[in-house]
Amino acid sequence: SNRFLFFVPLLFSSLASSGFLEYDQNVILPQDWTQAGRVDPSEQLELTFALKQQNVDLLEETLTWVSDPDSPQYGKHLSLQEVSSLVRPSALTQKVVHRWLQTHGISNCRAVHTQDFLQCSTTAEVAEALLPGSRFHRYIRNGHSIVRSSSAYSVHDEVHQHLDFVGGLHRVPPREKDANRKRPRSKAGVHLGVTPAVLRTRYNLTATDVGSAENNSQAVAQFLEQYYHPADLAEFMQMFGGTFQHRSEVDRVVGTQGGGKAGLEASLDVEYIMSTGANISTWVFTNPGRHETQEPFLQWMVLLSNMSDLPWVHTISYGDDEDSLSAAYMTRINTEFMKAGVRGLSLLFASGDSGAGCRHLGKENAFRPSFPASSPYVTTVGGTSFKNPFKVTYEVTDYISGGGFSNVFKMPDYQVSAVEGYLKSVKATLPPQSYFNTSGRAYPDMAALSDNYWVVSNRVPIPWVSGTSASTPVVGGMLSLINGQRLSRGQPALGFLNPRLYKLKGPGLFDVTEGCHLGCLDEKVQGQGFCAAPSWDPVTGWGTPNYPALLAALLSQ
Repeated sequence: SNRFLFFVPLLFSSLASSGFLEYDQNVILPQDWTQAGRVDPSEQLELTFALKQQNVDLLEETLTWVSDPDSPQYGKHLSLQEVSSLVRPSALTQKVVHRWLQTHGISNCRAVHTQDFLQCSTTAEVAEALLPGSRFHRYIRNGHSIVRSSSAYSVHDEVHQHLDFVGGLHRVPPREKDANRKRPRSKAGVHLGVTPAVLRTRYNLTATDVGSAENNSQAVAQFLEQYYHPADLAEFMQMFGGTFQHRSEVDRVVGTQGGGKAGLEASLDVEYIMSTGANISTWVFTNPGRHETQEPFLQWMVLLSNMSDLPWVHTISYGDDEDSLSAAYMTRINTEFMKAGVRGLSLLFASGDSGAGCRHLGKENAFRPSFPASSPYVTTVGGTSFKNPFKVTYEVTDYISGGGFSNVFKMPDYQVSAVEGYLKSVKATLPPQSYFNTSGRAYPDMAALSDNYWVVSNRVPIPWVSGTSASTPVVGGMLSLINGQRLSRGQPALGFLNPRLYKLKGPGLFDVTEGCHLGCLDEKVQGQGFCAAPSWDPVTGWGTPNYPALLAALLSQ
C-alpha cells in the first residue's frame, strides 16, 4: 500500500558536551494551538527519520544535465530505481540508524523505495528516551488535535551524522488559509470574473487544445484538511466546460478524502487544472487518515519517493515563511525536489499571496520570502489581474503576487543573467538593499491570472476567488497539454522547466510590465515591494503563457 504517515523536522547543530547533539532552535508552538496536557506514556506516535543520502552533488549535476536543452543528456530522465541507486544512504548509515532504533526497542518501521526515509511507530515513552529532552503534549486548534514535543531534543552524536532530521516533533501545520475572496476593486458595471472560457481566450487556447495522449497525467496536492467534492467538479464542468472537450471526474485520489464541506482551495485547484489541462487524466493527493504526529507536506514528499508511476505535472498551493523553517529541513526538501526533477516531473508551487511579505526585526523591517516558492528546484507561479476588469485585456501585476529573493538559497546559475538584468534596469526604484538578499534565489518564474475566479464549492457557484493558488493550476494545466504533445511525438516530458524557461528569455509568454506588489507598511517602502518591468521581474517572473507560442517554443526539442 502507498499509505504513509510522516512528520516534521527537528534539526541538530550545536554539539553538547554530553556527546549528544542538541536541536538548536527555540521550540515555539503557535499561540493559536492550546496545550491539552502530556500524552499518556503508552500513546502511539509516528516518527519519520530522514537518513543522510549519498551523491547529492551528483544528483544536482544530473538534474542540470537532463533539464538544460543545450545538454546532450537533455530529457534523459531517470527511473525511480536509478534515483534510488544514486541517493540511497550508505550501508553504514542504514546500519547505525537501525541499530540505534533497535537498541530502544523500535522495530515497527517502514522504509521507502529509496531507503532514505524510515517511518516508525513507537510509544511516547520510548520516543522520549530515544530523543532526550523531548516531551510530548497534545495541542488543539479548531477541533483538530496534534501531538508535538514542546521542548528541544537531542540525538547522540554517533547518530546525528547519519540523519538530516526527525519529523513529528516540533513543526506544526500552517494556519489553514483558504483561497482569498477579495471584492473587485471597481464598483460599477458587471465585472467579468475569470472562468475557463476567459482563460482560454486570454491565453489563446482553442477548442482543439485538449489532451489526447494516453500516457499523460497531472496532479494537485492538498495538505490542509482540504477536500474537493466530485459533485462540485461535475457541476463546474456543466456550467463552464461547454466549449471544449473535458473530463468531469478525477481519475485517482491518493490518500483519504475526508467528509464534511468541500474546501474552496481544493475546489479551485481541481476545477482549474482540469479545465486548462482539459481532457487529461488527473490525480488528487490528499491528507491520508491523519495521525496526530503526521506532517502532511512531508508525507507527500515521502510518497513521491515510493511511487514509480506518477503524473508528470504536480501543482501545489502551499507555503511557509522561510524563516519559520530550519535550513537543514529545507535543504533536505530541496533534495527531494531534485529527485522528482531528474525523473522528469514538473513541480509547480504558488508564489504566495503576501507580495514581498514583511518581517519585523526589532526596529528594522525586511521582506519575508516563502518556501517552497524560494526553492531553486521548483517552478514558482505568481499572479496577475486584467488591466480592465470588464473585458479580456492585457495583464498587470496582482498586488498580492508573492515574489522576492531567498535568504537561504543562492541564486541558481540558470537565472543569474535575467535577475542581474532586472536589478540593473530598475536600480533607481528598488527597495533599500537591507530589505532583501540580492544574491538569493529570485522568484517567481512565471505567472497567470490570479484575480476574481468563479469556483463551484458545496454546489454553489462562488465569485471573486483570488490568489496564486488559482494561477498555479492554470499554468500546470497548460504544461500538461504541452507534455501531451511532446509525448505523442516521442519526446520526453518537460521535467524541471526552469533552465529551459530562462534560456527562452520570454518568447511564448506575455510580458507583464505594470504594477507593484505589497511590501512592508513602513516609512521606507510605504507598503510597496517590487515592481514589474520588461523581461523577468520578481513579481510576475517572465510573464503569463501565450499558449500556441509557448507550445511551439517547447516542442522544438
